[in-house]
Amino acid sequence: MTRRIEESELIINNDGSVFHLHLKPGEIANKIILVGDPGRVEVVASFFDEVELERHNREFVSVTGLYKGNRISVVATGIGTDNIDIVLNELDALVNVDFETRQVKDELTSLSLVRIGTSGSLQEDIPVDSCLLSEKAIGFDGLLNFYANRNEVADLDFEDSFKNALNWNPLLTSPYVVDASSDLVNRLSENGFVKGVTISAPGFYGPQGRVIRLGLADADINEKISKFIHGNHRVTNYEMECSAIYGLSKLFGHKAATVCAIIANRKAGEYSKDYKPVIKGLIKKVLDSLV
Repeated sequence: MTRRIEESELIINNDGSVFHLHLKPGEIANKIILVGDPGRVEVVASFFDEVELERHNREFVSVTGLYKGNRISVVATGIGTDNIDIVLNELDALVNVDFETRQVKDELTSLSLVRIGTSGSLQEDIPVDSCLLSEKAIGFDGLLNFYANRNEVADLDFEDSFKNALNWNPLLTSPYVVDASSDLVNRLSENGFVKGVTISAPGFYGPQGRVIRLGLADADINEKISKFIHGNHRVTNYEMECSAIYGLSKLFGHKAATVCAIIANRKAGEYSKDYKPVIKGLIKKVLDSLV
């Protein structure tokens, strides 16, 4: 018999919407753009030919509309992989759980999820105002380690190589490595984006090697990361959500990819003078690739 999901595990609001996102089944498209900044939802939606609905709750802002005749949603996740845990679980529930019976549906829907964000380069030859497509993600956050079957979706050889090369601190959560959807990578590659391996950090300052007043447990960590090579892969950039999107999407059976505008080069100490036009151009390219 199919398990009934208890009210405490999947919270449904009185209006029939899911707890955090305040969206109801049928209100999201199968193609979804994820952005960290709630204000960026309006920028993405400005490209839509028609807006079907808008939802707001805390940092979670959602718009569903039509772009060139295709139904697309854009959802703001807020910052961090902890928020991604909320967003991915609730998006999946919206399409794969019957809210009346509280049971998982017999036929499952696979979503296509593309994160558009900003990021800092760890390689001097990847300049500010370029755009990077993440073929793999390394999670410093540990989120995926809480879920069963994480090893089945992770690149275990890469994980071991990375931890050995960095002499990984046992006080830190064990990093996980997950690939992007090959289908979405192929679609997005038509734009000529730089490709790389992205670290998702559980913070902006210390976890990304920034020092203001507090020192780091490993002062050389960014230098070690920049020099690390596994096969044909090098680590290219830091951001804060990609790994959880990739990991949870793989476990759920969704497709995921991330493209970020490089707004800082950590090796060169440079920061973009104005990255907003780059983001707008990136949004248009991603939308066109999805349709």
